[in-house]
Amino acid sequence: MVKKPEKEDWNFKRELARKFVHFLSIFILLIYFIASDFFNQRIALFILVLILIIFLEFEYLRIEIGKNIPILNNIWKYLRRKKEKDKLGGDIYFLIGAILVLSIFDIRIAMAAILMTTFGDLSAALIGQRFGYHPLGFMKDRAWEGIIAEFVVDVLIGFFVFFWGFWNNLNFLTNFEVWVIIGVMSITATFVETIIYKLDDNLIIPVFSGFAGQMTLLLYRFIF
Repeated sequence: MVKKPEKEDWNFKRELARKFVHFLSIFILLIYFIASDFFNQRIALFILVLILIIFLEFEYLRIEIGKNIPILNNIWKYLRRKKEKDKLGGDIYFLIGAILVLSIFDIRIAMAAILMTTFGDLSAALIGQRFGYHPLGFMKDRAWEGIIAEFVVDVLIGFFVFFWGFWNNLNFLTNFEVWVIIGVMSITATFVETIIYKLDDNLIIPVFSGFAGQMTLLLYRFIF
């Protein structure tokens, strides 16, 4: 996030460690692609849903039963915010969002949406909170440094996801359709991250940015 947590002492090292939970996206994509290659997309999504169910069972033990699981409890206390003490953690919402976009959108759009949620949010939080000296006028707890960092990182993610495999042909740089999709998704992800306060951005960003990218693709091909 761009903002500092409310009513909670912010610590850069702890925030860095907490954001590394978002690298769950790498494992999600690896599991998805490996399972898709060995089986098919349906089985790959089934495996991701199984992982989600396991995570939800641990959350049930933690929240509903109050069961102490020594190793997991220590990780939860360090990596999660106080507001998540009796609520589902961001990793649950992130996994739900990843399953949704992988189920509905074109694969490269889904990949970009998931990775923008991971690395865009990471850059916004670490740059904005550590070097955020210029607050957004009407939103004092948002810093321009974090917003710009997220947008730049999102564009780079889109560039590598959409143009991967075309490095031997520089003509890909003139593919206006793809640049429009990257721009729309990056703007959407950055905008949503900036305005979100109470909803979980781990779910909202991939769904909104993925939907924006898919709609852009459909409209572009319909018009042109």
